Amino acid sequence: MGDPGDDDLRAAELNVAEALGDLPLDFQALTVVSNIFRTATAARSHLERTVLAKHRLSWSAFVSLFVLRVWGDLELRLLAHEVGVTPGTLSGVIDTLERRAFVKRVAHPTDGRRVIIRSTPAGVTAVESVIVAFNQEESFITKELSATDRGELARLLRRVLRTLDGADSPG
Repeated sequence: MGDPGDDDLRAAELNVAEALGDLPLDFQALTVVSNIFRTATAARSHLERTVLAKHRLSWSAFVSLFVLRVWGDLELRLLAHEVGVTPGTLSGVIDTLERRAFVKRVAHPTDGRRVIIRSTPAGVTAVESVIVAFNQEESFITKELSATDRGELARLLRRVLRTLDGADSPG
């Protein structure tokens, strides 16, 4: 049984099952992962439009500032991993954040080939001003879920993430 307003989403899921029904697919898994992906894409798009655009921040720039605010200085390659982009892509993001005086590159203390990314006071101020509005939109996105539902969804998504931890690692 679905929630009110789910008819179009359920119809799309049934269309997929009908179109691909002759293939040996786990349709429950397909539906779960499709819904995770669609939800993540819709949430990101909503947050970019409603919050980040007003602050002239890309998703990767915001996540970079957020990660630096929470975990402090990080080597570029580690920050890239946390942001979910390649070091090359992050380098361009860091260039933009440096021009805005939100971060600075610092030489690694023992290896001149490596670079540490450090948030500046302006970067901390920027991310702290954005995070309140960002969280208000997170509340909007999850407003149809009870506190219990939110906790259960977070728990289940963590379980999915743990399944993926190391799944792409060699060996």
